[in-house]
Parts: sequence; C-alpha cells; structure tokens
Amino acid sequence: MTAPRLILASASPRRRELLARLGVTPDAVAPADIDETPFKAELPRDYARRMAREKALAAASDAAHVLAGDTVVAAGRRILPKAEDEATARRCLELLSGRRHTVLSAIALRAPDGTLREKLSETAVKFKRLSAEEIDAYIVSGEWDGKAGGYAIQGAAEGLVSWMQGSHSGVVGLPLYETRILLKSAGFPLG
Repeated sequence: MTAPRLILASASPRRRELLARLGVTPDAVAPADIDETPFKAELPRDYARRMAREKALAAASDAAHVLAGDTVVAAGRRILPKAEDEATARRCLELLSGRRHTVLSAIALRAPDGTLREKLSETAVKFKRLSAEEIDAYIVSGEWDGKAGGYAIQGAAEGLVSWMQGSHSGVVGLPLYETRILLKSAGFPLG
C-alpha cells in the first residue's frame, strides 16, 4: 500500500519547514488564492477556521489530501491584519506592546473523497512593554513583512515575548500537535 499523496495549500516556507519536522514532505505546493477579507463582526476563531477551510477547498484535489492553514493574531475580538507596510506593522506592535493577545492557528485537511477534518490551536502571547526604539529596530529588521499581527515569533520578536502559553509552532504558522493528529487520522505514516 502506498502512502497517501499530500498537497500543501500554502506558499509559506515556514509551514513546509514545520511539516518536515513531522517527517512529511508535500507532493505538491498549491497556494490557494482566496479573498481573505473578514466578514463584518466575524470573530477571530471563526475567521481562522473559515480561512483554513476555504483554502483547503480551493486547492481541492480528487487525487490527494490537501492541507491548509491560517494564522490569525487577535487582540480581544479584533483581528489584526497581515502587515504589508511599515505603518501597519508599527500600529500592530504599538497595540500589542505590554499586553496579552491570542494567536489562532487553524488547519484543515481535505481528503480526496471530500471529507474535511479541522483543528484549531489557540496560544496566548504577551509582549513586554515595547519602547519606541525597540519598535523602530523591529521595523528596520523587515521581519514583519506579510506577517499576521506584524511580527514573526521565529525571529527577533521572540526576544520581545515575556510570556506564552500554548503552541510555539502554532504561532509560527502550523501547530504540529494538531497537524500530526489530522495526518495520522487520514492514514499518513508518521513516527
């Protein structure tokens, strides 16, 4: 019996690296091109789940399983944007400075028969109170570019985190515990 085929519906190199930690290499990478605009009054958990589900369905294949994920940074009920410019990154960092926020990492696995399995990882993260100089230095690093909430925990921002409870890999972009459960339940050979 051959192992099931897997398509990763993400262009994120971090998701590929994290998947490799489970001993899994996708057979193909097919980023899903969907509208990622939150619905009016959509809650962060619902938004994260919907994005993962829609990405898995958009990249659906009758010949392979499709794994998709989405990571959302939320300050209370507010969904923070992916920082596409310095001003957005700065606003996110100023908002997160000295306060606790939630990182939601949803994953969805669509089987060739259309069956959809989903998991959600929720991590509480608290940044130290950031000085203007620390925010400036982080902006100069460029690590914020394209990142939810304006930061990448796998880089210099990790040194700004004073407390975290939950999944570090989930904050990076693919919660390994939940991903392992989904893949094993679908018959993927994992150690």
